[in-house]
Amino acid sequence: MENDIYQKSLALLRENKVRITPQRQIILKYLIDHDNHPSVETIYQALADEFSNLSVATIYNNLELFERLGIIIQIPNQDGGVRYDFFGTPHFHAICENCGKIVDIFYPKYKEIEQELKDITKNQSDFIPSTSRIEVYGLCKECQSKMK
Repeated sequence: MENDIYQKSLALLRENKVRITPQRQIILKYLIDHDNHPSVETIYQALADEFSNLSVATIYNNLELFERLGIIIQIPNQDGGVRYDFFGTPHFHAICENCGKIVDIFYPKYKEIEQELKDITKNQSDFIPSTSRIEVYGLCKECQSKMK
């Protein structure tokens, strides 16, 4: 399954005439294989030993490219930073307001909800939306336990 997702992502890069470099491959594979919603620093720390010529700037540039192509999304972090998420299967996020934990929530009607939100936005504001993200904020199970 993950190999299919990886191959589809590579095909999307090729369709957009993007060169498939080893750096792009390793960053993309990391994002597909991990659901930790990493920051650039997390990706760098995870891959630097294995891939010595990988720089933070290379990671930033590739993440920006992947985002432009709709392969990944940015998720705002509590500290004002950004985390990244592979978006091969559209989903929304539950984000803990206490510890910042992010959990992927898969919902079969996600695309319908997203389209409905875009339609409502356009109808009420004449604003033409290009993308949307659905996030739900609250307390994760661990933080709930700590607060009891």
